[in-house]
Amino acid sequence: MFSELEESDFEFIHAPIDDLNFSAGEQVYREGSSALGIFTVRQGMLKIVRVSQDGRERIVRVLRAGDVAGLEALANQHYDTDAYALTDVKVCRIPLSVMDSLASNSPKIHKSLMIKWQKTLRDADDWLADLNFGSAKQRLARFVLKMRDDSDPTLTTMFPREDMGAMLDLTLETISREITKLLNSGALTQLDKRGRQYRIDRPDLLATD
Repeated sequence: MFSELEESDFEFIHAPIDDLNFSAGEQVYREGSSALGIFTVRQGMLKIVRVSQDGRERIVRVLRAGDVAGLEALANQHYDTDAYALTDVKVCRIPLSVMDSLASNSPKIHKSLMIKWQKTLRDADDWLADLNFGSAKQRLARFVLKMRDDSDPTLTTMFPREDMGAMLDLTLETISREITKLLNSGALTQLDKRGRQYRIDRPDLLATD
């Protein structure tokens, strides 16, 4: 986010930018709480969660290194979602006062924020469109492909079945059954005991058409 700052822009940063670590499962911020700042993900993954009126949790997107969480706080001073660490994560928390000062005084930062905000909205729409429609097989296959490792696309990450159920709007039994089918077909190989890391051996078997 700050990559295009000029040296003179740093005079507007009058508050510390905190480096924070969260273990998998820890809450980073809560929906409705007063915002202390926005968060940039340095390492690991965050899940962004909304709670429906009937109390069900729905994961609306997953953030990776380079993504920004909590941008809505720039407009309304509070968070519109819950954020949890899906894996161990490292984040930078940038105070709202810093962002307000930079956005007001640095055109480059203002433009960068607008681009990030637009990407956040687009990613949320894409996440829902890709993972909440179609058969159980199609939803799971899209999820497997979406969660591929950036540096090695033959590797993919899955999460606890409860999280996947919230992501895909499927029951735990359905998710377990569909994963077993992919394993038995040779599309995937499980790499760890917890069932989080997988290797994609047959990408053709993940075709969702």
